[in-house]
Amino acid sequence: MTGSALDTTPELDSSPEEARARLADRLLADGRLASPAVEAAFRRVPRHLFAPDGVSVDAAYADDVVVTKRGPDGRASSSISAPWLQALMLEAARPRPGGRVLEIGSGGYNAALIAEVVGPRGTVTSIDIDADIVASARTALDAAGYPDVHVAQADADTGWPGGAPYDAIIVTVEASDVPPAWTGQLAPDGVLVVPLRMRGNTRCLTLVREGDHLTATDAVLCGFVPMQGAGADPVTRRALRGDDVILRVDDPDTRLLGLDAVASALEGPRVDDWSEVTVSPASSFESLHLWLASQPCPYGLLAADRDRAGDLDPQNWVSCPALLTGDSIAYLTIRQLDDSTWQFGASGYGPHATALTRHVVDLITAWGRDHRHQPGPDIRVYPAGVTIPPTDRPRLLVPRRHTTAAITWTAAGDHR
Repeated sequence: MTGSALDTTPELDSSPEEARARLADRLLADGRLASPAVEAAFRRVPRHLFAPDGVSVDAAYADDVVVTKRGPDGRASSSISAPWLQALMLEAARPRPGGRVLEIGSGGYNAALIAEVVGPRGTVTSIDIDADIVASARTALDAAGYPDVHVAQADADTGWPGGAPYDAIIVTVEASDVPPAWTGQLAPDGVLVVPLRMRGNTRCLTLVREGDHLTATDAVLCGFVPMQGAGADPVTRRALRGDDVILRVDDPDTRLLGLDAVASALEGPRVDDWSEVTVSPASSFESLHLWLASQPCPYGLLAADRDRAGDLDPQNWVSCPALLTGDSIAYLTIRQLDDSTWQFGASGYGPHATALTRHVVDLITAWGRDHRHQPGPDIRVYPAGVTIPPTDRPRLLVPRRHTTAAITWTAAGDHR
């Protein structure tokens, strides 16, 4: 119900030219393509040449992720992003003819799109920590006609100083921090586009310099494979009921809770509470997730196997906001009232479930009243050690090794 993906139903047995034209037409009709240069790139670059063997032409040009490598655990460690998201990131980065662009997280296809936009006078460098991905990207770029794209094996954390300064840096892996190398290699008026994870919630941020910090001019819900190497900062996964119910935790304070008592609480009775906030099936409410994450209390993301979760009923079975105490949990839930209306509420377990679910409902009510129809929070990224100006508005600070992200919420009538 987030409205974050297009219809990707493939038409079978297309030629590459037909499939490529159909994809570009779909992106254009959906408003994903805003500039003629980016549209032309999507109509020209042969995406199927960058897909692994065995992926059909139609699957290669579907508006969906193409996994290019999996780790020992079976999870994707590298992929070609969905075209709608690649288009969004390219438009956000505003590469121009003759520009210098660094892509962090290679695969080849996105680098070829960038090369089309910057043209023969521009330079494109694409780095990846995985030697196999670098080699396959190089092979595909050569086959597709982009020998001038520079592909190198490097740790994302260090960027690529040899090509700096860059007019744009486009990061295609999930990051939890902004390393100094990225800002140091960015031109003064450059744009950094990065999927930044903030308390488990990843948003693709378009960041520009503003004084001593970076300010997001746009933030879009997204998902990417996590960064590897020196900048790796994995989310803690805590099994509450084997692999059937998992809690993901992304901040040190919540990890200190232990959570053993929370796992035991799931075996007890469930407490439900309902708000007066409703939503239609086609509406987006992704800002509600980030709003719940922005509260000054322990927080995690609940994931449950729909067929084996017992009486758990999270609003999102893969990534559902949950507030925590040392022995209790309350998470966002939703129920259908009729064909056009769904109602938000909270379900909880443990000795403090009643108070915790009521708190979640109060937060839902505040979101519905003050933030639901606003463009989203103000997000800024400050270098560690910089004094962040105080505010009387709701704010979450996400401290990392190199930076602190400040997520500040405004209501209707507020002025920043």
